[in-house]
Amino acid sequence: MVKKKNATGRHRCPFTDKTQKSVSHIASSKDLIQLDDEAESDTSAAPPQPHITIQSWQGFPDRVYLLASVIYQNNHLEKPAAQRLVSYGKERGLRLPEVKDEEMHRAAYEMAFSTLKYQELLEDMMIDSCCYLTQPMPDEQMSLVAVMLYDFQNRKFLPRECKVDEIVQEVRHVEDYLLRFKTKLAASLARCRIKHDLLSIECILPESVKKKQQRSSKLPLYAWVNTLKSSLDEIQGVLKSAGFSQVKSIGQLEGQSFCQDPHCGDILVFPAQLKAQLYSTKLLSDHKLIIQDKSCSLGPNAVCSLLHEEGDVLMVGSFSGLTVSHTAALIAEKYKANSINWPSVYVCVNNCTDAQREELELTVSAMGCNNVRLILEEFQSLHTGDKRLQRVRVILLTPKCSVSAVSNPVDFILQENGDTDLLQDLSQGSIAQSKLESLVAQQRKDIDHALMFPKVLAVVYSTCSSYPEENADVVRKALEQAQARADQEGEPKQAKFRPSPSPFMSSEYPKAMDETDSFFMLEPTEHTNGSFLAVLTRVPEPVVKEAPDEVIARANAKGILDKLGSNHLTRKEHHENGSRMKKAASVRASQSQLSVSIQLKHHQTKRSDSAVLCGHQDFTNMKQSSQEKPKSLRLQATKGTTSSSFSYSRPECNSSSCSSSKLEKSSLHTAPVTTTLRYSSSSAAPAVPAARSRGPQKEVLKPVLFVLPPVHFPNFFPPQHSRFRFSPSLSCKWADTNTKKSIKKS
Repeated sequence: MVKKKNATGRHRCPFTDKTQKSVSHIASSKDLIQLDDEAESDTSAAPPQPHITIQSWQGFPDRVYLLASVIYQNNHLEKPAAQRLVSYGKERGLRLPEVKDEEMHRAAYEMAFSTLKYQELLEDMMIDSCCYLTQPMPDEQMSLVAVMLYDFQNRKFLPRECKVDEIVQEVRHVEDYLLRFKTKLAASLARCRIKHDLLSIECILPESVKKKQQRSSKLPLYAWVNTLKSSLDEIQGVLKSAGFSQVKSIGQLEGQSFCQDPHCGDILVFPAQLKAQLYSTKLLSDHKLIIQDKSCSLGPNAVCSLLHEEGDVLMVGSFSGLTVSHTAALIAEKYKANSINWPSVYVCVNNCTDAQREELELTVSAMGCNNVRLILEEFQSLHTGDKRLQRVRVILLTPKCSVSAVSNPVDFILQENGDTDLLQDLSQGSIAQSKLESLVAQQRKDIDHALMFPKVLAVVYSTCSSYPEENADVVRKALEQAQARADQEGEPKQAKFRPSPSPFMSSEYPKAMDETDSFFMLEPTEHTNGSFLAVLTRVPEPVVKEAPDEVIARANAKGILDKLGSNHLTRKEHHENGSRMKKAASVRASQSQLSVSIQLKHHQTKRSDSAVLCGHQDFTNMKQSSQEKPKSLRLQATKGTTSSSFSYSRPECNSSSCSSSKLEKSSLHTAPVTTTLRYSSSSAAPAVPAARSRGPQKEVLKPVLFVLPPVHFPNFFPPQHSRFRFSPSLSCKWADTNTKKSIKKS
């Protein structure tokens, strides 16, 4: 027996080392908190810090074991009655004891999760050591026995040495029970290892669980820069002044160093053991640098790259206040120039408990975010016409998933308000089919409802699952259903969505993305947890590129050109008709506006005066003539009078009226004339050709002969023209000799 015990001591379990590292990590967090408290006296704005003073081999306070036993009771694997070796009672869904300390809360979940991993082995130890049979414990206390037995063997069956502030009698009773059987329990563990040929108890775990356990011990720390309180340059400067050195890639991280993430420019990566040094810089306590898993930062960065200034963001699913704050900080930094009207971040918190909602509000406030709005209604009940969502352009979906691509599921679930009911499945390395189908059904509902908002331009879907059913398959099915619905309802093409490359596709990261499609996927490695991200963008309105001939043919087929042509011809005809009418009117006006220039020469005989008829003279010449010869008179007959063609000094004369009427009648049948004509006063005189016009000659006209009877003008001017100082006794006689002869012959 002693030999077996020594053998058991020689073969150290890697998982035991992992647990020891976890507990040591908790203790180191306490140490760094003490350093931080010494460096800064005012820590009222900082979140509650851990105060656990235990070491890895000293055990945990009673309250941690009690909380771990309730978690185990609610999630343990219940076997059929024929295969059941240990009974834990039938009660499930017990209320968790209140533990305010964050590190104690995390330690309890870690202990319960490890106990779930080794449930089969621990039950064999209790049966093989005969402690369960010789001194049976009540069924309601067997969960506490299981979790304390796991911690007991992890401490090599040594008693606790930690200082305990609160004593829980139930815990002390079980501890005494295990101490009495410690020799038999150690021997039973050794026999189990020999029976199953195990070098360590870790070897009994499924291969997938062992790989996750190994990767989780090497995962680096990811921290994003809170741009509302600091900047990337400032953070890097503080780190370098504190002794940190910057390297180019994650593979080069060693010692006190850091690097920038290749996908998200606002994320810095550190070795896992440097958390204490980060606290010493006060960057974490001042909320300037926020430690969070990288998979939680991909969605906010993708949303920020897709959002326009006039749009808001809607967040739906399972996330923490850190994820909400990261999204709000990125958007505020992008549009900080428009500080008056920042895009808002609406958050659906109907799935959160009152405690989680209060914690989210405190976190958002501590981060300095003032553009976050909470929505208490369920996402499925939100109508597309909701006034609060009219400016939402991007929806971020981070639904509850299996978390199967995360190497440290306990930390992730606790930090991101995940589903603790998955702990039992994750402890065995696979998710039950019924749970997987339930998760996929809810994810499908969220995507379908998100695609129904008409003003949303993009939907970002993000998970931390390695199952295709939760990733590409559910997205493709949702897109197919949305397209079929759009086709059935006759919606336009822009009502449909399609997968688009994520903003991380161009980043250089070896074997990090799936090149076969537009979805972005990170495989779980020692450097990062796995994640899946899909960007669905609305199909833009199609831009039709047609040749000019095609456009004319399409317009002609619709009869557009016929309407335009008929209207154009009508306007042209109207223009031509109007032009002809204007030309005819101008001819009539030119004929009716022939100026009669009477030049009076003061000779010895008053009868030597002559009258000259001038037609269509230039206005400038007329003005110059009137200025040079003040005694010249120009008379213009107005249209519509009986003397429209000519003006006579004696309008009361009947013969002049008749002659003017004949002249007007003859001029109406004459082609439009633009030249100046001189008419003879004799009817027998030969026709005189038309004189050349000073303006451009538009038409060739035939000579026109006007025969005028001899008329005497005893009173040439009307009474209203007396101001021109012409004598009323003057008469106008034809001075041309040939004209006189012509008159005599007639």
